[in-house]
Order: sequence, then structure tokens, then C-alpha cells
Amino acid sequence: MLSLKSAKLYTIAWIATLPLERQAAMALLDEEHSAPEDIEQQLDQAEDYAWGRVGKHNIVIASLSGGLYGPQAAPETVGNLIRLLPHIQIGLVVGVGGGIARPDEGQDIRLGDVIVSQPDGTSKGLVQCDLNKMGSKSTYEQMTTPKDPPLVLLQAVSKLREKHDQTPSKIPDLLRGMMRGDPRGSSAQCSFVHPGSASDRLFKSQHDHIGHAGNCDHCHPSLEVSRGQRRSMNPTIHYGLIASVNKVIKDAAVRDVILEDTGYRCLCVEMEAAGIMSQLPCLVVRGVSDYADSHKNDLWQPYAAATAAAFVVELLEHVQAM
Repeated sequence: MLSLKSAKLYTIAWIATLPLERQAAMALLDEEHSAPEDIEQQLDQAEDYAWGRVGKHNIVIASLSGGLYGPQAAPETVGNLIRLLPHIQIGLVVGVGGGIARPDEGQDIRLGDVIVSQPDGTSKGLVQCDLNKMGSKSTYEQMTTPKDPPLVLLQAVSKLREKHDQTPSKIPDLLRGMMRGDPRGSSAQCSFVHPGSASDRLFKSQHDHIGHAGNCDHCHPSLEVSRGQRRSMNPTIHYGLIASVNKVIKDAAVRDVILEDTGYRCLCVEMEAAGIMSQLPCLVVRGVSDYADSHKNDLWQPYAAATAAAFVVELLEHVQAM
């Protein structure tokens, strides 16, 4: 396996908090590397990092330290990364999140879609929401020490959006490559396949999940939100506000309070990005794996992780080599 001589040749940090998010990232590498020669002896937890190339960019994939998850572990992981690679100024937080779908309001978010943090003049594309102990309300506050998203990534997002106005996204092709065992995707697992639209069910906020099974076979069809079938199963990309919260959201009432507190602008909730962005400028990319309600399960997580990773690979084509 190739090993570059200097860690300074790695210019982008890809943060993957779940094992399956790391697997999706590694499945899309053009080339996998061993640890750089000049820091190999400094890696106390070598398993926290993976190294490789995507297109013209050498990237380091960082996982949460010690296999921990959530907002408490993220700052430690990024702090360790910055101490190891102080020259890195560009980060990507890539993985799964809970979508806030409002089809009646034109916010037709489906499972497997991709949400990209996009500043809008009033926010940096990410806000922090602290939930109180009761779990039924939230306190909304702008992050106190945010980093601006990297300008080079925002410029790439603009270029990619312009391109998508004319030509389709490459995400479906990249996903097919994962399944075929192309150089990109040679280590992909069959779990990254689309689970099927029949399992993508959105229920009204007042309907709690029935039963202990992960599926919604016993939930009331009359309380399911009616949505037209899409022309294809390809993911749609949405740009806007993401809320970073301090616990897993699986309650529609809590989700809806967050939506209200953010001025009905929030597209997605997740847990780690606020702690990461307080230390490292990042763009946040989340594949929608659930609707942040009681019907939440893990069925869509692998596919959602793959769509988010594929978006980043396409985005990096529009980032100049550094």
C-alpha cells in the first residue's frame, strides 16, 4: 500500500463518526494509503485514521476516538486531529442525519436524500440546539464560537449547483460503482444498496410508532403523509440549515419544536457537527436515514451514508488541488 512521505500532503479532513460512515468513505477512495512516513510513529490510535486519495486530493478520514459517539466525543477527536495535522484548515463532516420533511410546504425530503449546510446570510448553515431535560422543548442558540465554512468548499458548492442545473448529479453513478467493485468502491458491501421506496414512510407528527419492531407494519396507514412517487429513486440534494443537537432525536414533537425555533428553515438534525465546527472550518453533509421521529430505525443508514459520501466525492471534483 502506498505511503506518502509527508503528512503535509494531506489537505482535507473527512470526519466520519459512525463505522458505516467510515466504510462508505473508504469505499469511494480512488487510492488507499498507509499512514504518512513522517508521523507513523506518532499515531497512538492509528485505527482512528484512514488515509487515501479522492481525485486530486489527499484526504485523512478521522473517526471518533475510542469508538465513542455523539457530541461529547467529537471535540476530542478533532482536537487530536489538529494536534497531529495542524496544517489542515478544511474539514468535511459526512454521514447520516434525521430529515425534516414538509412536503406540503415544498420541503419534500425523502430517505436517502442529501442535506448540505449552506449559509444564507442569517446563519453559517449550522446552528446548535440544546434540548432541556424534559425533552419536549428546545433552546435555540447560535453557536458561540463558530467557524465559517471553508470558502473553497462554498465556492465548490456553487459550481456544483450550477452544474446540476444543466446535468444530473454523479451520485447514482458513484453508487453503482460501489456495487460493481470499481476501484472506487472495491470494498463496498451490499448493505449500501437502496432499501426500496416501500420502506420510506413519513407519518404525521401526532402518530407515534406502534410496536417494538423496526418496521411500521402496525402503524396506521391513515396517518401516513401522502406523497407522490418520484420519477426515480435517485437522491435529491437539498441545501440549507442543519441543526446540531445534543441527543438523538426520535420524537416528532421535539423535532417540530426545533423546526419552529429555527424559523421553519431547518432541513436536518444531527449530533456532532457543532463540536467539530467550533475547532475546524467544515462543510456538513448528511444523508437522510430517518425523519427524527419515533419511527426511526437503522434500515436506511448504510445507503444514506453512501449518498452523503458520494456527494462529497463529486464536490471534490470542483475543489482546486491545494
